[in-house]
Amino acid sequence: MVSFTQCCCQLASRQFKHPDRKRPSIGTSQQFKIIVLEMMFLWCVLVLVNLVSVATDTNAGDKVRITQKGLEYGRQIAIASIQQKLRTIQLQDISGTERVKAVGKVQYSFTGMQVVNLGLPKSALRLVPGTGVMLSIDNVYINLRGNWRVKYLRIIRNSGSFDLAVSELTISTTIAITSDNTGRPMVSVTNCAATVGSVNVKFHGGASWLYNLFRSFINKALRNALQKKICPLVIRSIADTNPHLKTLNGDMINYVLITVLAKVDQYAEIEYSMVGSPVISNTFIDLGLKGEFYNIGQHKEPPFSPKPFSLPTQDTKMLYFGISAFSINSAGFVYQTAGVLRLSITDDMIGKMYPDLMVKLLVETVKEPLVTFEPNNMTVQASSTVTAYAIQPNSTLSPLFVLNLEGSVSAHIYVTELKLAGNVTLNKFKMSVAESYVGPFQVAFLDTIFTVVLRVAVLPLVNARLREGFPLPAIGKMQLVNSQLQVLKDYLLIGTDVQFNG
Repeated sequence: MVSFTQCCCQLASRQFKHPDRKRPSIGTSQQFKIIVLEMMFLWCVLVLVNLVSVATDTNAGDKVRITQKGLEYGRQIAIASIQQKLRTIQLQDISGTERVKAVGKVQYSFTGMQVVNLGLPKSALRLVPGTGVMLSIDNVYINLRGNWRVKYLRIIRNSGSFDLAVSELTISTTIAITSDNTGRPMVSVTNCAATVGSVNVKFHGGASWLYNLFRSFINKALRNALQKKICPLVIRSIADTNPHLKTLNGDMINYVLITVLAKVDQYAEIEYSMVGSPVISNTFIDLGLKGEFYNIGQHKEPPFSPKPFSLPTQDTKMLYFGISAFSINSAGFVYQTAGVLRLSITDDMIGKMYPDLMVKLLVETVKEPLVTFEPNNMTVQASSTVTAYAIQPNSTLSPLFVLNLEGSVSAHIYVTELKLAGNVTLNKFKMSVAESYVGPFQVAFLDTIFTVVLRVAVLPLVNARLREGFPLPAIGKMQLVNSQLQVLKDYLLIGTDVQFNG
């Protein structure tokens, strides 16, 4: 069965098969039909583009999970921020006229109201599946101080101060967690409600007895004025989180970049943009990140794609990072593309290889290394060629032979500060002759020499680079605390607590 969209596209496309053909003179009715068909064509193109974009949704190379423990830490930070914002409450001056028995018309005003004390003793944060989180704050108390002034019986004026005690105030807000157009996480308030429970005003000085005659009216006016101020301040406090979220592997100055990039070195950078909306359940929030290495200034996709993987149900840490084999292998593709996986080795690096001959070896990979993760085991396989040259007395190079070298190393990975670092040790290697310029020979007699070459010259340089590490996804001044790393099937799992400074 042909869909309605396909019919529209087929019908409208007839008008576009020959765009250069001159149209005959047509009437108004025919012009209208053509305009409708053109609009239908554009509409169906947009629909198809949308369908393609949905169908080609990429899997995450890395994942981040925020647990209940992490949310609790987030609640503490949010409460501190909201409390700071509520301390800035500035109520507008209130003035008006009220009739009081035995006195008549009284003109009054309340001015200079400022917060002198505030507390948020009870709060809770719970997940709202598919949306975000709900923050509730109970038993909030606020104490304000201000000045009052009255005029009655036309000529009598008086003034003094007052204390306003607000208690049993409740705040409830729903916060949506999404991603912005740069792929960074973003929060927004979708609902906010504030209810002032009890308001008590105590007047000092002058004719404060007069205010007691219409206390209920004053309480209501101050309650309404205060209640209108709370939610806008809460919304602003939540919105102030977004600039910090935009520092995901960046800084406050450069957060307007189109993609979320963390520079690794002069050759590579990692993109940590979100590949879809957060997955929010009753117990955690999962963020899927691209987690892909790219050559700086040249984003070329590797000939492999990330495979779907799921994080285990662990919750003793605030955050869990899942780093897939795809993410690590994309780094190998980048360095292979950049042409930096090559090394020249001379006698002075490892000792004289042949007694009567100066030799130079050129080791270079023929394809990107392949990293595999199995439980408690990470291995790297590399395919290389080794070209041996004789160095003549006049410094010219004469080729001797070319070897194919297949090697395997074991890797030890660890977390240092906000980076993933490691080192490798040699497992095994196998050599075969690809080409010889000195006649046939057995490669077995080279085993000892090349074992020394790999362990003394190649692996130390690899380990020196691995010690420098690769940046993990991070926001602002975040520090990892008590991190633990596990090697699982097809990915690394890092469990950690976090701490924000500043």
